[in-house]
Amino acid sequence: MAAIPEAACPLCREDGGQLIARHDKFRLIRATGSDAADCPGFYRVVWNAHVAEFSDLAEADQLLCLRAVSAVERVLRDCLQPAKVNLAALGNMVPHLHWHVIARHDWDSRWPAPIWAAPQRAAAEARLAALRERLPACDAAIAALVF
Repeated sequence: MAAIPEAACPLCREDGGQLIARHDKFRLIRATGSDAADCPGFYRVVWNAHVAEFSDLAEADQLLCLRAVSAVERVLRDCLQPAKVNLAALGNMVPHLHWHVIARHDWDSRWPAPIWAAPQRAAAEARLAALRERLPACDAAIAALVF
């Protein structure tokens, strides 16, 4: 995929979800809309500068980025008690460096397939509602992270 210019990049033009915290070099986002409809524990670490690949970062920035991903993962594990946390930095659709940090539960509609796969069962609405109630505390814990 050819690089898209910064002016056309959706992650340069907007936050890419609900902004939880903005730091000098990255921002922490909770996915919204269809991205999070049946997976509310879906967060992103989005690098602020328009770079496509992790290897585009200086080594110190790579370490900072991974520290942020790891910190968000720890918060999700603590707040949401998922069966697994999925990490992905695909960038196929939006070639702007961002990591997906997704709390997965063995009852979610796509489990054990990737979150982008077709649902395998109906959504567990009561469980999703209970999980959504815990998101404000999760957001607050992520916002309080220090880097």
